[in-house]
Amino acid sequence: MDRSVPPSPRPTLTVRPPSAVDRGIRFKGELGMAINSQGNPTPAACHPVDEKLPAKQLIPAAFQHVGAMYAGVVAPPLIIGPACGLDQRDQIVLISVSLLVAGLATLLQTLGAGRFAGNRLPFVNASSSAGLASLLTVAHSAPEGHRIQTVLGAVLVGGLFCLAVGPFFGRLMRFFPHLVTGVVITLIGVSLMTVPVAWVQGGEGAPDFGSAANLGLALFTLVVIIVLQRVLRGFLKQIALILGMVVGTLAAAPFGMLDTSTFAQTSLFALPMPLQFGPPEFHPAAILAVCIVILVAMTESSAGMLAIGEICDREVEKRVVTRGLRVDGIATTVGSLFGGLPTSAFAQNVGVVSLTGVRSRFVVAFAGGVMALLGLFPMLGGVVSLVPYPVLGGAGLMLFGSIAASGIRTLSRAHLEQGHNMFVVSVSLAVGLIPLAAPTIYQQFPQWFQTVFGTGIVAGAVVAVLLNMIFNSPLRAPAAKPVPQPAAPANGG
Repeated sequence: MDRSVPPSPRPTLTVRPPSAVDRGIRFKGELGMAINSQGNPTPAACHPVDEKLPAKQLIPAAFQHVGAMYAGVVAPPLIIGPACGLDQRDQIVLISVSLLVAGLATLLQTLGAGRFAGNRLPFVNASSSAGLASLLTVAHSAPEGHRIQTVLGAVLVGGLFCLAVGPFFGRLMRFFPHLVTGVVITLIGVSLMTVPVAWVQGGEGAPDFGSAANLGLALFTLVVIIVLQRVLRGFLKQIALILGMVVGTLAAAPFGMLDTSTFAQTSLFALPMPLQFGPPEFHPAAILAVCIVILVAMTESSAGMLAIGEICDREVEKRVVTRGLRVDGIATTVGSLFGGLPTSAFAQNVGVVSLTGVRSRFVVAFAGGVMALLGLFPMLGGVVSLVPYPVLGGAGLMLFGSIAASGIRTLSRAHLEQGHNMFVVSVSLAVGLIPLAAPTIYQQFPQWFQTVFGTGIVAGAVVAVLLNMIFNSPLRAPAAKPVPQPAAPANGG
């Protein structure tokens, strides 16, 4: 009898590919490069910033950025145009140029073009509202009939100034640890709350400013967004913001709150031409004022890049900031030849990335393409302008609130319990909030002082950097690079 024991079946072993976490991988660089725990390059999944989403996800997410930035893009030309004595036709041209430059600058920033590559982050560039008071002063002090030429001449020189100074900003990253960036990001969110609050009431200058109808529509839009955020899942949850704006706009229609006058004042197609407002004129006082504005815009743009880096879990090195500021300078310089104003970061779109969790730069690039088309086809821009200001305000409250929340999250990493860090944050936030509490407090000071310290974001940033230098001495050691962490999942259900 055969007593041999039959061989037992060989056990099967299911092997799964090691995940990024298993391999100790952290994301670094621009194109999905990863570094393992031994410091060696290794293949890795695509970083969310470089992810190419399918069209059904990309397009709605991009239009959220368009909706968030449109009103802010057209605001500076709407303010500067009348101050320069422009008629309705030239005013429309100024707005179209603003949209076109914003779109092209955003495309260059997100996608890059050879040596002119931008920061390649989901980062929006457009006409900055920083320093509008100085631009208005330049316009009012220029000779009658030469105001727009004087403004654009100063902006042209300011753009060249940005290109010259930009590389030095990238070398100053050691002065912007979490302690400083947390203060700046928080102030961005808090300071910008005045914008949606004005929208909630109907927009500055509206005949029914602050009416119950406007407040009710804004509240209705905000409630719709909150409900959609609570009940939706997955991708629909990510586009809850734009869905809420669509619902709010539809709700405004029966009450006659949609302004369709834009269609009667615009042509179907308009191609901006260089020097269409005449040759630029150069006045030393105007140039000095705009160069100060450019410094303010560069500070805000640098802070915006640091903020988007925090949100996207991607390290923002000094060369990334340098490339981003280079795009600011190019857009400001070239744009001024067509009628564009100083170009900088758009903080509200940082809020869109934070709120939705969609971090792909290709989404923002698509939004930039849409903005460029809106600049070429003013009639299409009129469709976007149908969204009432109260609807924009209801959505903006959530957007800018999320920016402040991102700043608080950054401050949570700043070790406030150590040394004088709590003192640095306290004083910096207090100085940054002064212009909000008392907007006219610096009206007796020189214009350059008002431009810097009359902007809460810049004032807080300057104080935070100085106090951090005094108490934490960043000059004593080389800049410490934060260790990038694996990207967190998107804000999906």
